[in-house]
Amino acid sequence: MDRKISLWQIFGVFAKIGAFTIGGGYAMIPIIQDEMIRLKWIPEEELPDIVALSQSAPGVLAVNISIFAGYRLRGVKGSIAATLGSITPSFCIILGIALFFTAFKDNPWVVKAFRGIRPVVIALIAVPMLQMARKSCKTWWAWCLSAGALCLVAFLNVSPIYIILCVLAVGFAVTYYKQWKR
Repeated sequence: MDRKISLWQIFGVFAKIGAFTIGGGYAMIPIIQDEMIRLKWIPEEELPDIVALSQSAPGVLAVNISIFAGYRLRGVKGSIAATLGSITPSFCIILGIALFFTAFKDNPWVVKAFRGIRPVVIALIAVPMLQMARKSCKTWWAWCLSAGALCLVAFLNVSPIYIILCVLAVGFAVTYYKQWKR
C-alpha cells in the first residue's frame, strides 16, 4: 500500500484470477481475497467493503470488484489494469469456445464435465459468503435477517430489490422511532 505497485503486476494478478476462476464474480471473491492479502495490497478489513460496493454498483460483479480493487491500488489506471486483467482471459476463453463449442456441445464428455463443475462453483460461491457473514453479522437479528433474505431469494424467488427496500424501510422506521422516543 505504501510501495508502488506496477500496472503490469495488477494486470497479471487479475489475469491469473480471471483465467482460473470458473463461475463468475462470486467465485472470484475468495481468490481475490487470498491474493490481495497474500500480496499485502489491501488489508483484510477492507475487502468486505469492496465486495459490498461491487455488489451495489450496476454491472458484472467480477468487473466491479476489479475496478474497486484496482482503484484502491493505483487509482484510475489501476482500475483499468485490473479490469482488463480480469476480463481478458474470459474473453479469450469464450472466443475459443464460441469457435469450437458447436462441434462438441452434444459430446457426452463435455456435458459430464459441465455437470461436474457445478458443485465446485457452488462451493466457491458459498464459502466466501459464509466467511463474510461471520465477519459482518455480529448480532442474532443480523443472522436472522441474513437467513431470512437467503430463504426468500433461494426458495421463494423473491427479488433482492424488494428485500433491500423492505430492510431500508424497517431501518428508517426503527431509527425514526428511537429518535422520537428520545
